[in-house]
Amino acid sequence: MTVSKAQIKATTKYEAAKYDKVLVRLPKGQRAEVQAAADAAGESLNGYIVGAVKQRMEREASGEVDE
Repeated sequence: MTVSKAQIKATTKYEAAKYDKVLVRLPKGQRAEVQAAADAAGESLNGYIVGAVKQRMEREASGEVDE
């Protein structure tokens, strides 16, 4: 299915208004590992990474410390 230029423009405008973007750099090969973990969890790569960040923030806020 072809997406029109107007639809691409509308999507880009919506995403710019609703989301912040963060670039994540992984060592070569690690992206595939994270993608496999996300697939196994039934999540998108983005959703998996966002969930992992949220979990870490919650642990740190509750006083748990990662070593």
